[in-house]
Amino acid sequence: MSKQPQPISPLKNFFAGGFGGVCLVFAGHPLDTIKVRLQTQPKPKPGESLLYAGTIDCFKKTLAKEGLKGLYKGMAAPIIGVTPMFAVCFFGFGLGKKLQQKTPDDILTYPQLFAAGMLSGVFTTAIMAPGERIKCLLQIQAAGGEIKYAGPMDCVKQLYRESGIRGIYKGTALTLMRDVPASGMYFMSYEWLKNLLTPAGMSPNELSVPSVLFAGGMAGIFNWAVAIPPDVLKSRYQTAPEGKYPNGFRDVLRELIREEGVASLYKGFNAVMLRAFPANAACFLGFELAMKFLNWVAPNL
Repeated sequence: MSKQPQPISPLKNFFAGGFGGVCLVFAGHPLDTIKVRLQTQPKPKPGESLLYAGTIDCFKKTLAKEGLKGLYKGMAAPIIGVTPMFAVCFFGFGLGKKLQQKTPDDILTYPQLFAAGMLSGVFTTAIMAPGERIKCLLQIQAAGGEIKYAGPMDCVKQLYRESGIRGIYKGTALTLMRDVPASGMYFMSYEWLKNLLTPAGMSPNELSVPSVLFAGGMAGIFNWAVAIPPDVLKSRYQTAPEGKYPNGFRDVLRELIREEGVASLYKGFNAVMLRAFPANAACFLGFELAMKFLNWVAPNL
């Protein structure tokens, strides 16, 4: 079980989480671009080969065609979106932990940490669903060649004009299905690995930088192992033309399994896992450093 010398402060979690989010985007965005391009690439016509043979091929082609800038395409939206989102995510986790403590020095069990993580997933979806929908639409138009949206704000305006607030929030149920269990997994595995790596007689808060990087990176991998199947469905559903899937994600699932088999639910697996480790290692390291800084600046907050 984890020792918690410092009372949990959801507010500090909020600021430190925001900083962690910025670190995450910088470390992970290039592979996110590749993930979305691989997940949404069109099925080849008979006799033609796929646009991208795989992760490395997509990386090479994007670099050759668009340079380093191509890999960081659409990064403004996640920086603007991810910073508050991770702030809210870590705030939700802090709140989830605090709500389950009877006294400030209560040590939480792993199921309780999982529940606190799930709460953070509910919190983030409210911000996340529209951001993800816009990100996917912008990322595939760059790869597809036809330019429908000038940028994120233009995309919001057009979606709102076409189908109101529902158009902007399309895919929310799938985002919840992806983020609620995955967030539980994310935070629980991070706390578990931190405890595992803590030498006897030390507090998990004194962990070395490599240990924090390892725990954070592995938490990212556990998180995505749970999140990829709903994520593939969500990418498909959110980028589909209006009315293609009248019954929502059930239709997407049926079509995917019928056309491409169960393995297609793990599309983009390599890109996701390659990104998950460094991005989440960077995120948790940023979070821990910001937390130390905040505890030093305002110990009683």
